[in-house]
Amino acid sequence: MGYNPAVDRVMDAAMADLTRQGAVVIDPTDIPTLGQFDDDELNVLLYEFKADLNKYLDWIGPKAPVHSLKDIIDFNERHKDQEMPYFGQELMIRAQEKGPLTDPKYLTALEKDHRLSRKEGIDAVMTKFTLDALVAPTGAPPWLIDLINGDYATDGSSTIAAVAGYPHITVPMGDVFGLPVGLSFIGRAWSEPTLIKLAYAYEQATKHRQPPEFKPTATLKR
Repeated sequence: MGYNPAVDRVMDAAMADLTRQGAVVIDPTDIPTLGQFDDDELNVLLYEFKADLNKYLDWIGPKAPVHSLKDIIDFNERHKDQEMPYFGQELMIRAQEKGPLTDPKYLTALEKDHRLSRKEGIDAVMTKFTLDALVAPTGAPPWLIDLINGDYATDGSSTIAAVAGYPHITVPMGDVFGLPVGLSFIGRAWSEPTLIKLAYAYEQATKHRQPPEFKPTATLKR
């Protein structure tokens, strides 16, 4: 919370709904290691993206039109007028430059990410406050694509769970300017059964989901 006042108001209502349904809400339960693994997180992602994509393309077999990340990069470059009219493929090029998953740089970054997001992150906070789950806004409302400056989305809550490799469920908790926002339930490793129960109970009690209307623009009335 704290990135978008409108989302914060919806989150306050969500916590009130949780309390009415019998949950004990402890606020705040901040994770002190947030932001300490951002650079290493990207490095790990680039290593794993290359390794896993190459493994997947190899699994598809000879019928696939491309067989490696390098093939995709080359294809995009040959068809850049169609494939990249607005943005480039800088992250894919950086991933291609990475070595195998046995690279000491990767292993060091992965160990740091896991320590900060697991033992000193989610696990530490849940133990300190004796929690069944962490809840937070999933993110801000959807944003416009800016073809000049790129994305400008505010922070969300998925990063810590993704870096830890821990379960994370998001369900609708309302809308801001007619755009949907979600409530995230995050837990320790192997806590999926608990998170499913909690998320389902909240979803059934609030019925916030609305079918998409495909509006031409957002309504900016407060």
